[in-house]
Amino acid sequence: MRRARNMRPNIVSEAGLPTRMNQWWESIPFLTSAVVVVCGIIYLVCLLVGYDSFAEVCFLPSAVVSRIQVYRIYTSIIFHGSLLHVLFNMMALVPLGSELERIMGSVRLLYVTILLATSNAIFHVLIALLVAHNPFVTYDYLMNECAIGFSGVLFSMIVIETSLSGVQSRSVFGLFNVPAKWYAFFLLVVFQLLMQNVSLLGHLCGILSGFAYTYGLFNFLIPGTSFYSSIEASSWLSSCVRRPKFIVCTGGNPSGYIPTHTSQTSTTSGLLSGNIWRNLSSLMPQREVSTQSIEDSRFPGMGRTLGSGQGQMGSRHSDSNLQARLLEDSSPNNPVDSSTRGTTQQQFSEARHLVENVATAPAGVPQHQGAVASEEGIKKLVSMGFDRTQVEVALAAADGNLNVAVEILMSQQG
Repeated sequence: MRRARNMRPNIVSEAGLPTRMNQWWESIPFLTSAVVVVCGIIYLVCLLVGYDSFAEVCFLPSAVVSRIQVYRIYTSIIFHGSLLHVLFNMMALVPLGSELERIMGSVRLLYVTILLATSNAIFHVLIALLVAHNPFVTYDYLMNECAIGFSGVLFSMIVIETSLSGVQSRSVFGLFNVPAKWYAFFLLVVFQLLMQNVSLLGHLCGILSGFAYTYGLFNFLIPGTSFYSSIEASSWLSSCVRRPKFIVCTGGNPSGYIPTHTSQTSTTSGLLSGNIWRNLSSLMPQREVSTQSIEDSRFPGMGRTLGSGQGQMGSRHSDSNLQARLLEDSSPNNPVDSSTRGTTQQQFSEARHLVENVATAPAGVPQHQGAVASEEGIKKLVSMGFDRTQVEVALAAADGNLNVAVEILMSQQG
């Protein structure tokens, strides 16, 4: 059979630039894209009207302390001084913010961003005051340093994302690898050496806030899932929640490294004497997970702290070892076999059929039957050709949602 001469062999790969840009933009979650739009619009408006009085909106420790201009904490992170400044910051925000938003949810990430911005400012003011009013050598420059830009929050996100990734080393601009625990500090030094007018203290405070968050020092400031769910259920946010890019706070993180609110059964003294001091036993966050992590009040539910109480699956014993094995199986060093690629579409259709048969349950089914259904789903997904370890981790990451788990498994094999 002869092929027509005018038939193009590969139409999918010939998508135009506008189509690809639209697909890329649609893949960015709601809050991350909203921050990019807000910062971009603010910079364009300042450019068009000729506004350059950044001393009025920047973070100035002397003004915050003497005139109580607290608004500078938040105005400073959305204003940028140049096109390259806003461009680089937003290009760094897209991958970092997208990954964290898919894990936390849009409302939770907004709360965490505000928390990080506030803690950055507090660290900034405290260090500036300490340097300016210490009994040894006084240095007033930091009190009068005017800092703007989103990069302080970005450094906090870098620390949190690095802690979540579980990797042992990271590449610095593709030039050399550094230990993951020192990655943020290497970036701090590189930016300070290569760029001018970079706020060393602002970036350093971002790193400190990121470590404080991963250590659980902010746990008492982080509310429970019901707080975010009530905000998502409010009428004034309904139009945003209905958008496909909005991510509700019902997911979970199988590795369990996102600090959460302290459970009601734990006391403040127990938090200070136990978790915090154990976390401060080393200079940098450690990737090892204690076998007693199930009793750690920072991670109720064995790392499924962001999940709702109704969709809890039966295989709660998945831990960071499963996550590491999944990452190893899906790494570039372990390419998917060609025969496996050939059956991908068949697995996808079969798995979708499985979702329709298993995921739908009557409204009155008790919670203990959910574990049975989840175990049945695991077995059937394994029979479709997926590795059981990957199935368990995918279901844990999807909070027991088979639709999301199938998409995770297919993306790993794609």
